[in-house]
Amino acid sequence: MRIPFLNRPATVAVLRLQGAIGVAGRGGPGLSDAALAPLLERAFKRRKPAAVALALNSPGGSPVQSSLIGARIRRLAEEREIPVHAFVEDVAASGGYWLATAADYIWADDSSVLGSIGVISSGFGFAELIQRHGIERRVHTAGRSKSMLDPFRPETPEDVARLNRLLGPIHDAFKQQVRARRGSRLPEDSDLFTGEIWTGREAVELGLADGIAHLVPKMRELYGKEVRFLTYGQRVPLLRRFGLSADDLIDGIEERAAFARFGAGRG
Repeated sequence: MRIPFLNRPATVAVLRLQGAIGVAGRGGPGLSDAALAPLLERAFKRRKPAAVALALNSPGGSPVQSSLIGARIRRLAEEREIPVHAFVEDVAASGGYWLATAADYIWADDSSVLGSIGVISSGFGFAELIQRHGIERRVHTAGRSKSMLDPFRPETPEDVARLNRLLGPIHDAFKQQVRARRGSRLPEDSDLFTGEIWTGREAVELGLADGIAHLVPKMRELYGKEVRFLTYGQRVPLLRRFGLSADDLIDGIEERAAFARFGAGRG
């Protein structure tokens, strides 16, 4: 006789983390700690899952939001004693790879792109352009560093030095996160923190990922063929679904550009 509620199939909570990481915009929540907090809470606590699987596809973004989201995932995983698996789809680069390191295991496709363990600050310089057209730039500040890296003024060595002073510690924090989470899986004789990117197979060989695998078959292999999946995702506002927001159009262009840096187009 079969007794109800015994020998139930295992449950795996699946949380999709897709897009650039940053503060929520007007058109939607975005990949931010505040937006993901309730989803993560439900994913780890509802029906006591055997594991949490992160379907990850992100070119990166805010280092602070990456750190906050990653730290929240680790807190919940340790409090609930639940293993976390990250499944990289097209890209887990920069902050996207930071999120991947919050998992206990990182899986990728052969053609996934991982890495970019570095920090970038980019912009444009229009000083000669406005001078050529007889445009005068007027900026008044209280504090000599307030207009640092003004794109309408020539770049100065002092401004670059100040910027490097900011980028260095952020890069150090990123390296510390990777070393802490990947530990002995990283080779001792390789410099993985140059901002380089690798395919999934290369990432496995370098210790940045644990294997080549896809979410559903891997979870069935680990937790049984009858495993049940509970999927959690962010709600998309009605106007955003129909593309009626100018802010969303701009955000979409920027996000596509971020993915394009790693050869991963977004349809």
